[in-house]
Order: sequence, then structure tokens, then C-alpha cells
Amino acid sequence: GAMREVRPDDLTAEVVRRVVEQVPGLSGDLIDDLMLGCAVPEGEHGDNIARRVAIQLGYDSTPGVTVNRFCASSLQTTRMAMHAIRAGEGRIFVSGGVDCVSRYLPQESADRNPYFSAAELRTAIRRESNSRWVDPRESHEAPDVYIAMGETAENVAVLRGVSRARQDAYALESQRRASAAAASGYFAREIVPIRLPGGGVIEADECLRADASLERMASLDPVFRAAGTVTAGNACPLNDGAAALVVMSDLAARDLQAQPLARVIASSATGLSPEIMGLGPVEAIRAVLRRTGMTVADVDLFEINEAFAAQVLPCMDDLDLPAERVNAHGGAIAIGHPFGATGARLIGTVINGLQSRDGTIGVVSMCVAGGQGMAMMIERLS
Repeated sequence: GAMREVRPDDLTAEVVRRVVEQVPGLSGDLIDDLMLGCAVPEGEHGDNIARRVAIQLGYDSTPGVTVNRFCASSLQTTRMAMHAIRAGEGRIFVSGGVDCVSRYLPQESADRNPYFSAAELRTAIRRESNSRWVDPRESHEAPDVYIAMGETAENVAVLRGVSRARQDAYALESQRRASAAAASGYFAREIVPIRLPGGGVIEADECLRADASLERMASLDPVFRAAGTVTAGNACPLNDGAAALVVMSDLAARDLQAQPLARVIASSATGLSPEIMGLGPVEAIRAVLRRTGMTVADVDLFEINEAFAAQVLPCMDDLDLPAERVNAHGGAIAIGHPFGATGARLIGTVINGLQSRDGTIGVVSMCVAGGQGMAMMIERLS
């Protein structure tokens, strides 16, 4: 995409700088830790990119840590910041994440990272002839932790009977909602304009397809299995992106005279078979509801990462979620999913959604590679 010439550390440094500037009186020497999530912390994303970003920004006294929980990496860093504050081991943290897929080194990815192989990144093709689903409940074979994510989506579609037509219809609605939100200026409050090395500025998501139609989606071939249902139209694209949040204690906010946007109420991390990782949000959301004594009816907005329509739909079915309260402004199928950045992005989006609708409670959740789910419940404060 347009940001293919932007290094991930440069991109993240600009995003972190801008988010810190949003808090009057906040400076690098007040930040207890800079925590970044990254799904492929190698090459330009490697060498503890969080600390590199801190140094780039002149935050010499700010430590940095890079965390990998794949798609939930920056949700994990936000959870870590919350835990540190509750434990009394810090007051102010920056939580965020980055993955610039355009910058991955294909050969190194193939040799060193079996999760994202060069072949998967370049062509995203995994044919049915060389892949099969092993249900660990019916076999003594070990589950394939590194199974291609598209294969897991196909598994869920088969297991739960999610048709191609239903997936395409959901994807079209995601595009429609996101395009309408972008046209109204809704996303402007959560986007940092980025200057490109070759000149120009990018200040809008590239993947939105306002002209998407069911006819066009129906014409797309399956990507991962010859007779499958997952296509480029009903799956998230590969993206470059970074996102960041400032997480602080209520006392630190008072001292800085900062008005918090929201507070974290509860979070969860859960596990399930890697072959059906797309169902991860189900138990993760149930866990935060149990911990808070709340029900689906108490939640004003849900943001569930749209890795694939094939997995979001059964998650909504299992939890009996009202469609109008899930990804109300579109999701990753339209906006994109730069893995490490997505958790922080979803938190910002759900806060903005609660503000726009005068809502109070929001839940962010996602499936996670390797067979996991994460969720976080927040309460809007302003």
C-alpha cells in the first residue's frame, strides 16, 4: 500500500508522539513503560521495536517491551498496563502495536517464521490437496499450531455451516458501514496523518471499497481451498499500520488534570483448538461477562475483529449478539487488520462509538492465532 516505504519504527514513533501530545503535561520522562505488540517481531520489526521507538522519540529514560500475542498483541499490552497500575508498579504507560506487512522480508519470513510464510504472504494460497483438518478430539495427532489462518476459517465455516452467501453479505455490510463512517469523518478522530518518504500524506484507510457489491464478491474465487468459501472479499486484507493508547491511573490523570476517555473494567484470555481459532471470541467474551456479572444486554457496543466473516458470524450466533451493536462502523474486512496494531485500534474505535451513541459499556474481542481468544470490557467516562 501507500505506506510500503514507511519503516515500522518510524510509523509507530509518529503515532506514539501524537497520542502523547493529546495529554497535556505528559512527557517521556513520566511514562513508566512503552509496551508495543507485534505479531512478527523480526527484521525491521525486531530488536525490541518498543525500545527503539522510545529512543527515536528522545524518551531515553522510558523502557520498552515488545509483546507477541499475534492478533491480540496490543490488547495484551493494554492488559499489561492495567495490571501494572493495579499492582502499584507504575502510573502511566503507552500501549500500542504495529505490523507493516509490506515490509516483511519474504525469504526471512519463510525461513524463520512458520506462522507467516512467504508463500502465504505473497499469494495466500493453501490448497485443499495439501492440507487437512485434524480434530484433536478424534485423533492422537498433535494440533497444527501454525495452520494457515485461512484454513482455520474454512474449518469453522464447515464446522458451523456458514455459507459463502452469508459470508459475502456480512462482508458487504462491513464495507458499507465503514465507507459511510469514513465519508462522515467519523474515523478522522482516530487517524494520524503520516508523511510518506516520497512525498505526500496518507490520512485515510486504503482498503475501504465503497463500490463493493454482492455480484463482485460472488465472482471472487476461494483463496485457501479450491472448493472453499473464504475469498479476498470476505476476509481481512494484509495491511500496514500502528496504533497507540495512553493508559494511566486515576491519580495520575488527576495530577495531570487529564480527563480520561474510558476505564478498563475487565479482560480475559482463553484458549481453544488452533484449527478453529476463529471461535476464540466466544469464550473470551463470556469470561469478561462472568467476571463483571453483566450480560450481552448490558453492553452498548461490541468490536469483534473481523479476521474472516466465516468466524465472526458463528461468534455472533453463539453469543446471540444483535447485529446493530457489533462493529457498527465496519470492521477489519473493510478497514484492515495490521495484526499487532488491531487491539489498540479497536479500543479507540469502541470508545468513539460509545461517544457517538452516548453509550457506556463496550467490549473489544478477537480470535488469536494458535487457538486463543481475548476480550476487554471498558466503561466510557467522557
